[in-house]
Amino acid sequence: MIIVMKNGATEEEVSEVMSKIEEMGYKAHLITGVEKKIIGAVGDEREKAQLESLISMPGVENTIPILKPYKLSSLQAREEKTVIKVGDVEIGGKHMFMVAGPCSVESEEQIFQAAAAVKEGGAHVLRGGAFKPRTSPYSFQGMGEGGLKLLKKVSEALNIPVQTEIMNPEDIDLVAEYVDILQVGARNTQNFPLLKKLGTVGKPVFLKRGLSTTIEELLMCAEYILSEGNQQVILCERGIRTFETATRNTLDISSIPVLQQETHLPVVVDPCHATGNWKYVIPLCKAAVAAGADGLMVEVHPNPQEALSDGPQSLKPENFHKLMAELEPYIKLAGRTL
Repeated sequence: MIIVMKNGATEEEVSEVMSKIEEMGYKAHLITGVEKKIIGAVGDEREKAQLESLISMPGVENTIPILKPYKLSSLQAREEKTVIKVGDVEIGGKHMFMVAGPCSVESEEQIFQAAAAVKEGGAHVLRGGAFKPRTSPYSFQGMGEGGLKLLKKVSEALNIPVQTEIMNPEDIDLVAEYVDILQVGARNTQNFPLLKKLGTVGKPVFLKRGLSTTIEELLMCAEYILSEGNQQVILCERGIRTFETATRNTLDISSIPVLQQETHLPVVVDPCHATGNWKYVIPLCKAAVAAGADGLMVEVHPNPQEALSDGPQSLKPENFHKLMAELEPYIKLAGRTL
């Protein structure tokens, strides 16, 4: 249920409604729009009739039931698209958000080379994994806190925000000390203890779609984070597992317009994990922009042939610059700017 406050509703009236919602046994989530304030009431819907009675309270304009199982991520809860700010970077607005960098932080030299290349090419955020979930226990698992320290060092030196993956709820506080955006990988999309704890962190969460996760399930995963109080969630389409073997996964282009119709949260596309082959990344980036994506995430490595993880799907710096140049007309046609 959402409670729509009248234009000009006072802070006291908003506070009283939120207190009443809490008294009824629901969680109250305040959503502030340009013109109006909306309060989401989340809890057991069997007693929703008592929530409908809030329409009689001062300052309340209307009470509207949300039919979707995902309440706070639904476009019904917030008609205005969510714009998330990381420093001077906007995610979800008119600017096309670009995050790029290597799959893993491997050394100081490697991450500085990658960061300089992606920043020069026009990326807004540097990505790099310090903790890596790998299919094989014998594969490179990341540098851990050492990798986090390198991300922080390069971020301060080159003035670029950084993003890294979080796997363990116990590591959240540690990772949050070093990075600007916390990423949830496809294998942890439905790690509910992790999602709930991320809901208590005051930093953006970059939530990837699981390998076999439906769109509704992805939005329900976002709901775990939102329901704990963190409204800064970025959704990422990164391909799903199908019967096709020509690519690593299958990029679900159709998910982009579907998500734009279902949620107010920003939608970013990762074509590298979808294809597993750098040769397909540029055309799929163009397709994602045309389909309405709010941003793109691509892997860039100074020497992909020497990468400790995901080298075949990583762009060389010169190919990343080529991508950015070729994307310009597509971004313009989509009514956005870099």
